Amino acid sequence: MSWLMFSLRTSITWPQLNRLMLPALSRSCSSKMSSDSHWLSPADRDQLVTELRATGWMEVEDRDAIFKELHFKTFNQAFGFMSRVALQAEKMNHHPEWFNVYNKVQITLTTHDCGGLSKRDIKMAKFIDKIALAV
Repeated sequence: MSWLMFSLRTSITWPQLNRLMLPALSRSCSSKMSSDSHWLSPADRDQLVTELRATGWMEVEDRDAIFKELHFKTFNQAFGFMSRVALQAEKMNHHPEWFNVYNKVQITLTTHDCGGLSKRDIKMAKFIDKIALAV
């Protein structure tokens, strides 16, 4: 917010501000990205997404992401599952987009750092599948 207040008090326009900020932002994002945060190659993508389709994952139509809906016997099981996934997400610094109602959990995975699917999403999806079988 302080940079916005600063820009309003100066004569810098949005295009000028973007030119000033984008190089710094892109350096900071790229230095924090791990090798598994980059887009999947077309060959890797075909193979890995095909493997995930076999376990119920599907590609999201309007974006570069994968989605799965899981059903559990009770809310307690669904919440326990989400807690285990949340702990792993913190370790991986890769957090799912999800929605829960009673025994249903909907999960969407994409890597915001690169704006699409990455190896990080594949790792998380495989972890989710493993945990779902154990609940």
